[in-house]
Amino acid sequence: MPFTIGLDYGTNSARALVVDCSNGREIGTAVVNYPSGNQGILLNPADHLLARQSPADYVFAVEQATLQALAQARETEPSFSNDQVIGIGMDGTGSSPLPVDANNVPLSYNPIFADNLNAQCWLWKDHTSIPEAAAVTATARELRPQYLAKIGGTYSSEWFWAKVWHCLKVDPAVFDAAYSWVELADFIPAVLGGVTDPTAIRRGVCMAGHKALYAEDWGGLPDKEFLSALDPKLAALRDRLYTEAFDASAIAGNLCPEWAAKLGLPEGIPIAIGEMDVHYGAIGCGVDEGTLVKVIGTSTCDCAVVSADKTVADIPGICGIVKGAILPGYFGIEAGQSAVGDIFKWWVEGVLGDASLHGPLTEQAATMNPGQSGLLALDWNNGNRTILVDQGLTGLLLGQTLYTTQAEIYRTLIEGTAFGARAIIDRIREYGVPVNRIVCSGGIAEKNPLLMQIYADVTGCEMRLSRSSQSCALGSAIGAAVVAGAHPDFAAAQAAMTGLQEITYRPIVANQAIYNQLYALYRQLHDAFGGVTPNSDLGRVMKDLLALKAQQSH
Repeated sequence: MPFTIGLDYGTNSARALVVDCSNGREIGTAVVNYPSGNQGILLNPADHLLARQSPADYVFAVEQATLQALAQARETEPSFSNDQVIGIGMDGTGSSPLPVDANNVPLSYNPIFADNLNAQCWLWKDHTSIPEAAAVTATARELRPQYLAKIGGTYSSEWFWAKVWHCLKVDPAVFDAAYSWVELADFIPAVLGGVTDPTAIRRGVCMAGHKALYAEDWGGLPDKEFLSALDPKLAALRDRLYTEAFDASAIAGNLCPEWAAKLGLPEGIPIAIGEMDVHYGAIGCGVDEGTLVKVIGTSTCDCAVVSADKTVADIPGICGIVKGAILPGYFGIEAGQSAVGDIFKWWVEGVLGDASLHGPLTEQAATMNPGQSGLLALDWNNGNRTILVDQGLTGLLLGQTLYTTQAEIYRTLIEGTAFGARAIIDRIREYGVPVNRIVCSGGIAEKNPLLMQIYADVTGCEMRLSRSSQSCALGSAIGAAVVAGAHPDFAAAQAAMTGLQEITYRPIVANQAIYNQLYALYRQLHDAFGGVTPNSDLGRVMKDLLALKAQQSH
């Protein structure tokens, strides 16, 4: 009986999952927290936009998590043997690029740069490159508008070129010492495969297309003339990156002798192409045309696919439309919110200072009616990823009185993220992408029925839960199962290895009516503070909130 291993690299930890290829049964799992920094994140108190990670943590985590997951698999199923593992898949956050030397060794391993934050991995949530992202957007608008058309019209500070260019500006010594830059999702497969030449790494098209302006339409990465308009050193770097990116039907490499010995796995088993965590997560949720997958975590990513045989319109404000991203043979469409779970964590753990309050506040919030608090929130505490694509925006809480409670604010923050989710759904539907059902994954979706019901009421969509609580790792394992030959294609692998939980959250009609009114107010705030309608008159918003509060309090 063949098994594969899925590796999932998140914001604070990495996990490994041992999966039965025949039916998706998960027999071993382990989570390893990154040991460095604040919950795995290297911060700078003087710059709230900075978020880095240690590449050494990634290598530590792959060994520890895999060994622990394999040990649990042997305990769960005594007949299981490591020799039954036929492949490995891996996903990671993105865009999370790290500088490497000519031997594919992270620059942070060099004692000269060991304590230099700029030599670490630039985590997805690092927003120090806002000016560079704006300059990429402005330059592309003038010289290469086709680049912007495929990424929603705006380049983000969360993405590859903005981060690399910012490094060049603020720390040219690090930039000059780096032979190349590698995304986390490409780095770990290369390490496992023993790849020592950065230009020989087989890069995933989802990272390349969604984060680095790669497309077959213009021959791969942005051309040197365009990059030179940003900085000639970026144009020179292009030769040390890659010329081709691959979808998930390709093999990234084969497990090298060194790592086979470390992990106790068969030497030479295939390693699947690395994808973004949420892209493999979408596969693990059974994504197909008409299904929107929401992976709800510290942030939220929304993924949809449309057959590559069809024409997909350019959609302003999304994170990109990339052929081959997510599922081979489909256009991958990505959107999302820069903070969801992070917002709840900020309120409960940061402001209130007590992580144990999540449960009690949820219980109190569940007793309230929609609109009863008189509050409304914008979900931009970490900027807006979609549809405004502006990391310079911040959160907003409107309507507080001297009697506003902690639980009312907690519920309002959930509602704010739900309104942000609806804005994304409305936008992609407007441009012809079908959304017939929504499948959710992630700890928050599983643990918080209140959030799921609010999302159903706000979006008007039926909400389902992935059968697996570890959909990203499962998707990585599915990718490994396909490239290892356990299934002929992704459709067959998904049919065998994925499923949905029985629970369904359906919109409550009475709640929908109230949330439609609140959403209209949210859009007024969204468009006014987001610069869509900068001269808007917001004088009625507070009054309308008070009117709804009075109506819903009886």
